[in-house]
Amino acid sequence: MRKNLMRSAVVAASVAAIGATSLIAGTGAADAARLPNGAKTTTGIDGQKVTIKRTGESSRIQRSVANNGAGRAAAVSGTYSASLSKGTGLLTVGYLVGCQVDIEGLELGISGALSLDAASLSGALTIPLKPGQVAVVSGDDLKLKKGKGTVLVDSFHLNVQQCGGYAAARSFVKVLAADGYSTDDDALSGDSGFVQSTLYGRPFSLG
Repeated sequence: MRKNLMRSAVVAASVAAIGATSLIAGTGAADAARLPNGAKTTTGIDGQKVTIKRTGESSRIQRSVANNGAGRAAAVSGTYSASLSKGTGLLTVGYLVGCQVDIEGLELGISGALSLDAASLSGALTIPLKPGQVAVVSGDDLKLKKGKGTVLVDSFHLNVQQCGGYAAARSFVKVLAADGYSTDDDALSGDSGFVQSTLYGRPFSLG
């Protein structure tokens, strides 16, 4: 089974027609640095189209709770959505976090990525990273039962510890879909070819 690495402090809430999920960890960030919106459409071999959008993304550097000079932190927000022309699938939102690593072109599956198991969170995730290390932090899968879904991240705190230099992160939105998509018995199946698409955000500093 897939390991879930980041969980919300608030129970996910469903929104009519779009199956929205919220990851809420605090108040809005009025003084946060705005990051650009993004969109991507991918077409599978059977004509199924997957459209991913990222809007309202922002980050705000925070004072590290450790206060020892080796901690970096930021509060992140954004709205991430996906729509399918047909079929169903899974939507996953997460972050790639690195310490003293150029993450401009960093993508999922990078060699040496550090995966983290995380218990239930209360508004923040602490990530132990030494210089040169990268962590992949992802939320629970959202099922796109009606072909649409939205995840809202509101002031979620990323805390990087043991990092003696700069730290940076970038968001990602991953969708895996198929016509007749099913996850019964923890196995992926569908009546058409699978479509996998990932939209990456602009890297931002954690200090």
